Amino acid sequence: MCPHQPPCPSHEAPDRDAARTLAAHPEQGWSLLCNGVVLFEDTGELLPDGGIIAPHRPTDLQAPSAAA
Repeated sequence: MCPHQPPCPSHEAPDRDAARTLAAHPEQGWSLLCNGVVLFEDTGELLPDGGIIAPHRPTDLQAPSAAA
């Protein structure tokens, strides 16, 4: 699917978000990547095989509580 060298990571790779942007629509909140992934501004993803990846922001992680 990827016509350039080096090829973009596949939609199954953990670094799939590193693929080149083919079409960007920031006014609508999404971009189409070269590997077929639709990346949404909330970091959610729609995969070309119909799978979904829920939004995954680093701020969603709980910080460990400090020992007093």
